[in-house]
Amino acid sequence: MDQQSFLQLAFLGKVMMAFGGGMLSFVSPCVLPLVPSYISFVTGISLEELTDENGVKRLRNVILLNSLMFVLGFSSVFVLILGLSAQIFGHLFIEYRDLVRQIAGVTIVLLGIHVIGIINIGWLQRDKRLHFFRDKPQGFFGSFLVGVGFAAGWTPCIGPILSAIFTVAATSKGPGVGVILFIAYSLGLAIPFLLTSLGINTSLRHFKRLKKHMRLISVLSGIFLIITGVLIFLNSFAIITSYFNAILPSIG
Repeated sequence: MDQQSFLQLAFLGKVMMAFGGGMLSFVSPCVLPLVPSYISFVTGISLEELTDENGVKRLRNVILLNSLMFVLGFSSVFVLILGLSAQIFGHLFIEYRDLVRQIAGVTIVLLGIHVIGIINIGWLQRDKRLHFFRDKPQGFFGSFLVGVGFAAGWTPCIGPILSAIFTVAATSKGPGVGVILFIAYSLGLAIPFLLTSLGINTSLRHFKRLKKHMRLISVLSGIFLIITGVLIFLNSFAIITSYFNAILPSIG
């Protein structure tokens, strides 16, 4: 494999890691149980109406458009603020890139251990959801603003995952890496949210089953963070690259 192909595969591994982090964030204990309430608040439709199959069909366009604006709201925060910040800090850290990467790797491993529940980091346990709106602002732009507000308040569960992606972005070379990784993260979080809003009846039934497995989800999220932290510390995303090369030899 030539160097260019190797770098492309390494970057693909980082993008898939960010996308997977978004999906894990969606099923995290402080996001998934509240998704029906988010959908109800954003759309202005009661849970009773959302669970009425005929009502959902009639209001599907309203649900989809408001949910889409909500998704664009939180995605803009992640991409424009965190993604661009990662690029800026990446340039500032370039002289001490290895030291920053190693400190961040250890920190992310500790956050993963916290998520599993082996240690308890108190300030991560506090509810930081920001209740900007007691009543939803009117219209689709109101749904966008609610998405921006909720993005700022999802830190207790998704903060560790965001930290891992931010570190990968800030310690990666190349223009626009931070923006691309946070676009991938936002898609990982947005796609299941939109699918849930479109199939709210079916989704609620699955949510009831998933609630029984929240402990398993926390453990898997912690393992994801620990593995990511170790890879960051060792600068070993090449390991992921080797797996991609084995699975997709034609790319190599």
